[in-house]
Amino acid sequence: MAEPILRFPLRGPDPLEPAPELARLRTECPAARIELPSGHQAWLVTRYADARAALADPRLSKAATTVEGAPRILPVAANSKSIFSMDPPEHTRVRRLVTPAFGARRIAAMRKGVEELTDSLLDELEATGQPGDLVAGLALPLPIRVICELLGVPYEDTEKFRDWTDVMLSITAHAPADVLAARRNLNAYLSELIVARREQPADDLLTVLIRAAEDDDRLSHEELLAFGHTLLVAGYHATAGELIHALLHLMSRPDQLAVLRDDPALIEPAVEELLRFSTAGSGASALRVATEDVEIAGVTVRAGEAVLASAQSANRDEEIFACPEQLDVTRQHNPHLAFGHGVHHCIGAQLGRMELAVAITRLLARFPDVHLDPHAELRWIGGMAFSRPAALPVRW
Repeated sequence: MAEPILRFPLRGPDPLEPAPELARLRTECPAARIELPSGHQAWLVTRYADARAALADPRLSKAATTVEGAPRILPVAANSKSIFSMDPPEHTRVRRLVTPAFGARRIAAMRKGVEELTDSLLDELEATGQPGDLVAGLALPLPIRVICELLGVPYEDTEKFRDWTDVMLSITAHAPADVLAARRNLNAYLSELIVARREQPADDLLTVLIRAAEDDDRLSHEELLAFGHTLLVAGYHATAGELIHALLHLMSRPDQLAVLRDDPALIEPAVEELLRFSTAGSGASALRVATEDVEIAGVTVRAGEAVLASAQSANRDEEIFACPEQLDVTRQHNPHLAFGHGVHHCIGAQLGRMELAVAITRLLARFPDVHLDPHAELRWIGGMAFSRPAALPVRW
């Protein structure tokens, strides 16, 4: 009997846990047919080895997902000028130009500012009294302020960015026309900012990207716009979602929270484990389209068909991770796929790791007894590319 076509995203009763169906698929049907919210179909790859191979296979194209009518998850096609949506050699060229802006030295230089910003947000949280909301008080404002400061966007405009990117990351929550309108508004704003920085350079990443050059090659205006989108979407929404999930997982496991609180030096393996465990992302960025027939997980993916490698499933694969359903902040062997794999491995991974480490460390140092408000009922926001509750009430 043929495996039924499943509706994506697969969901279980607990938003913090992968859908139970994924464990069955890893064992019984590691390449399963799914229907995407757009109505297109794709192959869902669930085992770690297959997912990792799919993410690195040049025959599975990101650029092909931007073509009109191609399979997609979000309501509108991705921007073909985005580094998210390019294939080599175009992707190689753009990545080579922007990579120096995310080097270890620059990220290390940002750390003090992120620590100061986190401390100021915790000051405000403490001043408002209990219960405090870690969504509005920390997880949302921290990454948006970091990204806006990095890009050189005035702080007073962060609400605009939040509204526009919220709509742009809708899967089913907003109509396609609204998504396109939000994209146009963000383009117009960033275009003005790019023009201003060309005329009057500043000490910000946008100026660095405008000046980035190699052998007289520079980013075009459209590529600068697309990269601004990428930073705001990944740097804001992805980091906020991962931080919220990380805090929820820790507070749901007081033993693990205590281990990390008592030994802050464990923050690096803890961040990797919390990323492995996270279900914040839908996996939209992992979608590829085959440019020729490809054998994956025992099935033949035909040219033109879509493949979605599930990091949520791969990161719980029993063949790779010991006791995969157990959160262990001391875990050492942790080759998770939270930041992808291959040429599209997240360029801002080190920035995201640093923000998570700083936020969690400073929170536990300030409020060592932080815990979920026992009277709170979490209301999860649906229909978005990154899942999170509307609020995260805590006491300390």
